[in-house]
Amino acid sequence: MKLMFASDIHGALPATERVLSLFAESGARYLVVLGDVLNHGPRNALPPGYAPAEVAERLNTQAARIIAVRGNCDSEVDQMLLKFPMTALWQQVLTPNQRLFLTHGHLFGPDNLPPLATGDVLVYGHTHIPVAEKRGDIFHFNPGSVSIPKGGFPASFGLLDGNKLQVLALNDQRVIAEVAINP
Repeated sequence: MKLMFASDIHGALPATERVLSLFAESGARYLVVLGDVLNHGPRNALPPGYAPAEVAERLNTQAARIIAVRGNCDSEVDQMLLKFPMTALWQQVLTPNQRLFLTHGHLFGPDNLPPLATGDVLVYGHTHIPVAEKRGDIFHFNPGSVSIPKGGFPASFGLLDGNKLQVLALNDQRVIAEVAINP
């Protein structure tokens, strides 16, 4: 199964359009949106091309192929614009070999892990910093932010292709981080 991950869109229309273009090219079955979809939040500057209603319209074109979780900047009002459910604080995706625990990262995250089994993958956003690594018995994966990158990293997204998790730069798709998850 191939999945694409995008986090921390924060209402940025150019980033959304780029994500959807890459999603169409990727061959991924689903686009996993890890929260902070429409609003920029009070701690962030407005991202370039801030247009939350238009972002909702664009994402809605792929509603049947989006799996989403709620971020700390998302609200129930946002759900009124979106045609895919995004109010769950976490979701789980089961692959033949492990569980992907999807969350935004503000409740569950590296410092507050949910119960995970050996080989499971914690998939989160929130920090806007890319991560793809094994820590102890579990894998940590953060695709970074498509709109407001931090830590000196470029805007980025993620891919799961077979047993490889990658964080890729949004503009040129160069690999920023990757880890092979055990089959």
